[in-house]
Amino acid sequence: MSIEEAKKQYQTFTELVESLMLGTVDSEGNPNASYTPFVIDEEKNIYVFVSGMSVHTKNLHANGKASAMFVEDEKETKQIFARRRLTYDCTASLVEKDNPGWALIADKFAERFGDIIGALRSLPDFRIFKLTPYKGLFVIGFGAAYRISSENIDELIHLTGNGHGHNNS
Repeated sequence: MSIEEAKKQYQTFTELVESLMLGTVDSEGNPNASYTPFVIDEEKNIYVFVSGMSVHTKNLHANGKASAMFVEDEKETKQIFARRRLTYDCTASLVEKDNPGWALIADKFAERFGDIIGALRSLPDFRIFKLTPYKGLFVIGFGAAYRISSENIDELIHLTGNGHGHNNS
């Protein structure tokens, strides 16, 4: 696959899914895996609208780091061992309700997910977090894995295994 084709898939991959897998860690280093719907902006900042009662929200408050993974549906994949997936390491920051951008982001959620967002907006414990990617990995299949540069989130660097591919050791 050409790097141009990989970049094209990378630019549109998040449009194929409505939720992401969210990895967080609490203040004692205990991991948690969950999922949440999301919206994303032009700079690839990811926004999640989450309940204050959930473990992942408490973890985002506790340490401000997260891993966000977008993954191809199992029913769509050609090979279960090589599902297409995009993973970002992110910093997480709370978008305060009094921030003018909060309503704009909530409106993006309403456009994407419908009437449920009106109900969530009225609940006092629901929060919007901004996840800002600082590096990542995009896997298209065997032999088609790309590191996402920490200097430029739009840059893909093909991982080649130093010319050795997968080792049998």
